[in-house]
Amino acid sequence: MHNLSLILSRSSTGIDAPLITVETHLGNGLPSFSIVGLPEKAVQESRERVRAAIVNANFEFPARRITVNLAPADLPKEGSRFDLPIAIGILAASGQIEPQALEQHEFIGELALSGELRPVRGALPAALAAARSGHSLVLSVVNADESACVNDLRIFAFSSLLQLSEHFNGTQRAAPWQPEPERLEKPLPLPDLRDVIGQEQAKRALLIAAAGSHSLLMSGPPGTGKSMLASRLPGLLPELDEEEALESAAVRSVAGLEFDIAGWRRPPYRAPHHSASPAAIVGGGSIPAPGEVSLSHQGILFLDELPEFDRRVLEALREPLENGHLTISRAGRQAEFPARFQLVAAMNPCPCGYHGHPTRACRCSAEQIDRYRSRISGPLMDRIDIQIEVPAVPSREFASPDGNRISSRQLREEVANARQRQLQRQHGLNSRLAPNELEHHCRLGSEQRHLVVRAMEKLALSHRAYHRVLKVARTIADLAGSDRLEDRHLLEALNLRIGR
Repeated sequence: MHNLSLILSRSSTGIDAPLITVETHLGNGLPSFSIVGLPEKAVQESRERVRAAIVNANFEFPARRITVNLAPADLPKEGSRFDLPIAIGILAASGQIEPQALEQHEFIGELALSGELRPVRGALPAALAAARSGHSLVLSVVNADESACVNDLRIFAFSSLLQLSEHFNGTQRAAPWQPEPERLEKPLPLPDLRDVIGQEQAKRALLIAAAGSHSLLMSGPPGTGKSMLASRLPGLLPELDEEEALESAAVRSVAGLEFDIAGWRRPPYRAPHHSASPAAIVGGGSIPAPGEVSLSHQGILFLDELPEFDRRVLEALREPLENGHLTISRAGRQAEFPARFQLVAAMNPCPCGYHGHPTRACRCSAEQIDRYRSRISGPLMDRIDIQIEVPAVPSREFASPDGNRISSRQLREEVANARQRQLQRQHGLNSRLAPNELEHHCRLGSEQRHLVVRAMEKLALSHRAYHRVLKVARTIADLAGSDRLEDRHLLEALNLRIGR
């Protein structure tokens, strides 16, 4: 009997997965089972799950003094992910699994009382960390597809503790996991911009926003197609590259969202309801979990009825919009999540929604309209690159033939070409240009500079707004295939800033 075993596993902190060594010792004395190393309640409960799983998998549970240490001991451990490594540690220490066969493997997974192996949150960050360490990863078949997206990683996926033990004992070897070919088929098509009638200016704004990853605010009466336009934006965006897709998928893995292996490279699209709490939007909880701003990382966050959101929610958007990440601090722990998203928002022009409508009368007073619009603070509005009006569509446009409408596929090619120009020039998209980079990539002539300064004074634009106008103008120039900013690019960017 070996009495001592060392099994490798992974914890979860934000989207990081620190290495945990599960040390199991079988000592003499009265039978007992204790877990040390800052385990939280779910980890403490592993004792009962592990005991039942070992017995129901036709193994012998040692009648000895069992001590399990989760090292390093100063890192809090949470969740049920340590069930499997604890069970394997006991079986290895008691000689029921050959310890040498377990070397260079990492184990995560929850155990059912029957010995079935269940999925856990945060499998993808664990897979990324295991690949960097040069280890193989052993986990549930439910977590296998998302982990298989990591290159240079051997994955062994099992449905039960018994099946896993047969592999490591050599009685029935399993091959490294490979996703089923039929599951790799193309995902379902995205909504097409061709479905939107009229709104040519809004479509143009959507194209520019997609090309440079600019934030966008649409204001207009109900029924003008604001939500419909926003839902068509993902169809204009190219697929994420491998690094971006893995980072985005890692956040969703930590949140426990279902993994779509066919469409995992698509930019995420999140559209929370305006009643969502600050914790739901930003993230939080006693154990820090990602919110909607992080779940939309490398994708789109759509906020419909923007003034109806809690003021604290809207103000909390300012930091991630500027920095691309956020930190959630709780007593005794801290987690950092990426949050580089493209904000798209929609709102009515007034509480009743019909201010400025050509046929419907507005019932709101000037004071009510001002109060409604003031729910969105100046600093937040300052961070929104494109702000446009979406007017009511004339009835005659509904009778226009479908052949006159442009499709998302056509515009997606323009977006891809514009983004390629940006990546070749500055290794990033225009919305992410730093002030010093703007001076280099958005050079203005003396007359152009005078034009922009006059516009700033007349429109009372801040220096932040000035930089964002230049970024949008740079994107417009890229769509036109121009290496230099022209007056028409600047004028269009200014018009998009003031909603014209």
